[in-house]
Amino acid sequence: MKTIHIIAAFTIILVVSCNEQKSKNMKEKEESTETALEAIFPKGEKGPAEFFTGNAYNYGLVPMDSTYTSLVGNVYFEPGARSNWHTHPSGQILIITDGVGYHQIEGQPIEIIKKGDVIKCPPNAKHWHGASADTGLQQLYIVPNTENGVVDWMEAVTDEQYNTAE
Repeated sequence: MKTIHIIAAFTIILVVSCNEQKSKNMKEKEESTETALEAIFPKGEKGPAEFFTGNAYNYGLVPMDSTYTSLVGNVYFEPGARSNWHTHPSGQILIITDGVGYHQIEGQPIEIIKKGDVIKCPPNAKHWHGASADTGLQQLYIVPNTENGVVDWMEAVTDEQYNTAE
């Protein structure tokens, strides 16, 4: 009888510790998926340091042509990465497909942007966008009416400007 009690106690301890480990593993998995982005498109080519702070990667989807007169692509920003200030002669539309980031039009407060947000940058509005400090950002960009031009790059967003979002 004593042996049965020992086996039962051992079985209970084993089941409890397995359940605790399973809960811990599930929690760790949830935490890692919160910061890992789900890629829709390939990462693409690294953006030049003269236009981006940190690592940003562009993957073109619809090339500029005279039929659609629009440029469409995907940008993946690693945590902390951001564009320089810039303008688009005909504006820009951003569709956030994953992650968390920031967008700012000059003279306005920084907006927090996240998956599902759609941002419309008016023509010639000086602005920047990028990932938050601890989470990457993926965005589709649409630049319409490319016959008017695509982008005019300006100065880098300073750390001081960027850090006002946090």
